[in-house]
Amino acid sequence: MASTSAPAQDDGERDEPLRSDAPAEAATQAASSESVPAADDEAAPRRSLFDSGVTTLEAGANGAYRIEVRAPKRLRDLLVRHLDLARFREQPDISPIEIGRLVAAAPAQARALLEPQGYFNAKVSVQRDEAAGGTPPTVRVQVDPGPSARVGRVQLEMQGAFAQGMEAGDDGLRRRWQLLQSRWSLGSGTPFSQSAWNAAKNALVTSLRARGYASAGITGSGAQVDAERNQVRLSVIVDSGPLYRLGAVRIEGLERTPEQTARNLLPFAPGAAYSERLLLDYQEALQKSGLYEGVAVELDLDVQQAERATVMVRLREHTTQSAQVSIGYSSNTGARIGLEHTHRRVFGRDLVATSRLELGRLEREVSLDLLTYPLEHGYRNLLALKADYLDAGGAITQTQRLRVGRTRDTENIDRLYYLEFNRTTVKTANARLADRALLGNYQWVRRDVNNLVFPTRGLILGIQAGGGAAYDADNERGPFARLVLQATAYQPLGAGWLGQARAEVAQVIKRPSLGVPDSLLFRAGGDDSVRGYGYRTLGPVRDGAVVGGPVLATGSVEVMRRFSDDSPRWRNWYGALFVDAGNAAVSWNEFDPAIGYGVGVRWRSPIGPLRVDLAYGEKVGALRLHVSVGVTFR
Repeated sequence: MASTSAPAQDDGERDEPLRSDAPAEAATQAASSESVPAADDEAAPRRSLFDSGVTTLEAGANGAYRIEVRAPKRLRDLLVRHLDLARFREQPDISPIEIGRLVAAAPAQARALLEPQGYFNAKVSVQRDEAAGGTPPTVRVQVDPGPSARVGRVQLEMQGAFAQGMEAGDDGLRRRWQLLQSRWSLGSGTPFSQSAWNAAKNALVTSLRARGYASAGITGSGAQVDAERNQVRLSVIVDSGPLYRLGAVRIEGLERTPEQTARNLLPFAPGAAYSERLLLDYQEALQKSGLYEGVAVELDLDVQQAERATVMVRLREHTTQSAQVSIGYSSNTGARIGLEHTHRRVFGRDLVATSRLELGRLEREVSLDLLTYPLEHGYRNLLALKADYLDAGGAITQTQRLRVGRTRDTENIDRLYYLEFNRTTVKTANARLADRALLGNYQWVRRDVNNLVFPTRGLILGIQAGGGAAYDADNERGPFARLVLQATAYQPLGAGWLGQARAEVAQVIKRPSLGVPDSLLFRAGGDDSVRGYGYRTLGPVRDGAVVGGPVLATGSVEVMRRFSDDSPRWRNWYGALFVDAGNAAVSWNEFDPAIGYGVGVRWRSPIGPLRVDLAYGEKVGALRLHVSVGVTFR
C-alpha cells in the first residue's frame, strides 16, 4: 500500500464532495482555488488600524447599500472578496427585490465559502437595516464559523510498479514508502482545509514523479466529512506507473552548434534510472554553457517505452555575436562603465571569445577569454589575457596575466585548473616595483544553498591552491606556494531572523626575502571583507601605502530580519546587524585584526541582494558607507 497526492496537472480524478449539499458553483471555485487572502492583500478592502472584527464596505457615490461583515479576521477577507452581496453593492440600478434575493442567498453562500477552509458548522445570519433620509441601507453579515474540522483516519494506498516492487521484497522501496508516509502533511488530528488537502496530495505525487515514476497519478481520493464530530476521513489511491529509465537523447533546434557539444554535457548514461534532478541538472548545464538562449529538457512519458524513455532536448541558439553595456557603482571603487562583447563562433571554429572593458575612477580592466565548446564530460579549455589597474590604499597596482587551463562547471561545483604568467607593478610614493611569477593553480567552489540569488540556508566553500616560481624586482628567484580557504554559511535562526557567517584564511608560503607579485598577495577591507574600511586598505604598509601581505584572515557574523512579514511593500526588505574582523600582514606574528561593525539594509532584488551598510571602523575611528549588489562567489 502506498499513497500520493494529486499531481500538478489534472489527472482526471475528482474528490468526493465535501458535503451532500454542494455549494454554489461560483462559491466553490472561489474558495477552493485560492487560499484565504493575507491581511495585507492589496485587493482586500482597507481596514482601520484598530480592527474590531468588522469590515465595512461603503456603498460609494451611486451604490445601492453598504455592507458590514463580522467574522474572524482570516476568514473575513475571503467573505468580502467573494460574497455576491459585496460584489454587487455598487450597482446603482439593482432592485430591492434583487437585494432581497442576495440577502436570502448570503448565508448558504458564506457557508459554501467556509467549508473548503475546514468549517462545516458555521452559523451565518444576515440582517438588512433600512436608513432614513435617503441614506443607503446597511446589510450586516454575522459569521460564527464554529470549530475547525480535524483530520481523522487517513488511508494511503499504492498501486502499480512501486507496489509490485514492495510485494516482491524490495527493501529500498519499502523504506521509501515509509518515508513518503511520514512526510504526509495531513496526519490525524491536523486541521483540515481544501488547500491543505490538495497540497498534501500534490506533494506525494510530486515526490514519486521526481524519482523514477514520471507518470504517477492519483486514481482515486476522497475526503468524507463527519460534520457532527468535526472530522474528515481521507483516502488516497495512487498508481505509480512504471519505473522509467533514460534512453536515447533527441536534440532539436540546432543550426550552427554541433550536436555533440550538447551531448558532452549529459550528466547520465543510457539506462540510468530517471529522476527529475538529472534532467534539471542537464538543463542547467546547457544554460550555463552560454551557447543557448532557450533550453527545454523533457522526458517522453510513453508507458510502452518506459524501460528506454526518450529524453527530448529542444534548444534555441544564441546569436553568433552579442554585446552589452553596463553602468554601475560600488563604494569599493566608485562609478564605472563597462562594455562586453561575445563571439560564439570565432574563426568558424568551436570557440567562444569574450572581450571586456571596464573603466572606473579607481579601477580599470581589459580582458579577452577564449573558451572551447564543452568537450567530453563537460570540460572546456581556456586561454585568458587580462590587464587591470587599481588605485587603492595609496598604491597604484597594475597587473598583466596570461592563463591557459581547463574548466568544468556542474550544478553545485565549479572547477578551474590553469597555468598562469603574472606580472604586477606596484607604484608607491617612493618606489616602483615589478615582480613576475609563473604558477599552476587549482580553484574549486561548491555551493549547497537553497537559492543562488538570495541564499538563506546552506553553505558555500571555496579552495584555491597552487604554487610556482617568482622572479622579483631585485632579480631574486625562488619557489612559492599559495593557499586560500573560504566559507560562507547561511542559517535561519527562528522568529524571522536569518544568520550569515563568513570566513577566509589565506597564505603565501615563500622565503621572507623573495618578492611575489602583489596581485597574488592579500589585502583586506571593503564591502565583502571588513566593512568600515576602504577597499583593500588593510594590509602591510610600505612607503606610506598599503600593499599585499603573505597572510590574511577575515571573518564576519551578520543577522538580518525582514521589515514586515505582512506588507507586500516591505516583504523583500531586511534590516541587518553585523560585525567584521580581519587584516592582511607580513606574517602571523604581526597579524593585528581590524574590527568593523554597523547596521545595514538589504533589498531582495531580481539580480541579487542590494546591500547598503553603515559601518564603523575602530582603527580609523570613522563611519563608512558601503553599497553593493549581488552574491560574490570568488
